[in-house]
Amino acid sequence: MHRGVGPAFLLGRKMAASGMETQILVQYLVLRKDLSQAPFSWPAGALVAQACHAATAALHIHRDHPHTEAYLRELGRMRKVVLEAPDETTLKLLAETLQQKNVDHMLWLEQPENIPTCIALRPYPKEEVNQYLKKFRLFK
Repeated sequence: MHRGVGPAFLLGRKMAASGMETQILVQYLVLRKDLSQAPFSWPAGALVAQACHAATAALHIHRDHPHTEAYLRELGRMRKVVLEAPDETTLKLLAETLQQKNVDHMLWLEQPENIPTCIALRPYPKEEVNQYLKKFRLFK
């Protein structure tokens, strides 16, 4: 067992063991692939940091949403899926679509350059947001 695992995690394990299945929630992230390639050539650590910033911000902004609360209650069941957008234009178009469809998300802008790097959705049931993300493949 990991150090720092609290009662919420243990309760989640007891619920799963007793057959009371909770709804599976996923936090999706869409990270710009072109930032890892020339002319940008950002190192892997910088890209991971962008995804972490976006995920943390989305969780914080939507911390009072019941899905986010449930997601954070069960640390051992957290699921994240990191997808790739080929470029800035595609990432911005996705952000516009999500905004129009009232899908809660955070478009992370790296400062001070104001570069859009990653979109993180708040935790959602997969079937609620899959239609907006199905054209994106897993980040490699």
